[in-house]
Amino acid sequence: MEFNHKPVLLDECIEGLNIKPSGIYVDGTVGGAGHSSEIYKRLDKSGVLIALDQDSFAIEVSRQRLQTIGGQARLLFVNTNFKNIRQACEDNGIEAVDGILLDLGVSSHQLDEGERGFSYQQDAPLDMRMDKRNPLTAEIVVNEYGAEEIREIIRDYGEEKWASRITEFIINARRTQRIHTTGELVDIIKAAIPAAARREGPHPAKRTFQAIRIAVNDELGVLKQVVDSAFSILSPGGRLCIITFHSLEDRIVKNEFLRKVKPCKCPPEFPVCVCGAKPEGELVTRKPVAANAEELAGNPRARSAKLRIIEKF
Repeated sequence: MEFNHKPVLLDECIEGLNIKPSGIYVDGTVGGAGHSSEIYKRLDKSGVLIALDQDSFAIEVSRQRLQTIGGQARLLFVNTNFKNIRQACEDNGIEAVDGILLDLGVSSHQLDEGERGFSYQQDAPLDMRMDKRNPLTAEIVVNEYGAEEIREIIRDYGEEKWASRITEFIINARRTQRIHTTGELVDIIKAAIPAAARREGPHPAKRTFQAIRIAVNDELGVLKQVVDSAFSILSPGGRLCIITFHSLEDRIVKNEFLRKVKPCKCPPEFPVCVCGAKPEGELVTRKPVAANAEELAGNPRARSAKLRIIEKF
């Protein structure tokens, strides 16, 4: 299957990375190589591009696409989660890099490939794993997690106001028989949400599916780890660019970046800092960058995308 993934905020990312032709860059979520292709084109024979993805299919597709560009830079591919970014670089003899890009969106390929179970618009096995080596699936979450844990996942990760009612319907349904498919789960969610509420807003299963996917892949936990890991291998002047797609992700990135820029832990009433914490970088983007009208017209998926950039001192 073709790995289709139109890169969001492409021009803004390339500008934000401030690419040096001889530099070393990491795309921690290479996907279909949309962003990586443009990074690679800007590198000379002294440059290095390291492509990471926890999806093995994405690694193979990006390898083929980048090799057809005919660039001169060194290419490295690592099938791993971006939380392991430092280890991936060290394993390849690289101690510092000039820029890192993370696009946290789910690719069109992952949504379209039926057996992956990401989409509420196709009937497929309840899977939702970005890394097929992960033992935890959506089926396990839905059928084996306790009621309170499921409710918290749907409420906190999906920001779903009907979380309690959806959980109640899931628990009742699985008492009769195990829930195996996305179609079965969609029917349960639709039954749980009142008809009037279903007629408004997005698909009734959208928030619950998002929440379960986040839980299966520990997306927010990984995101909290990666800023420190990525920052540790950035060269002075190096930049970290992160594209998020919902408020929970953006909040984490915003707070982690602020922790690098304003690390002081002194009480606000202190006239001067006495804790000795020094800023490690500065914000390149004071506010998140969003897609312009032209991009939105050609790629509605970019509607919720936000890009934040920080530069290391």
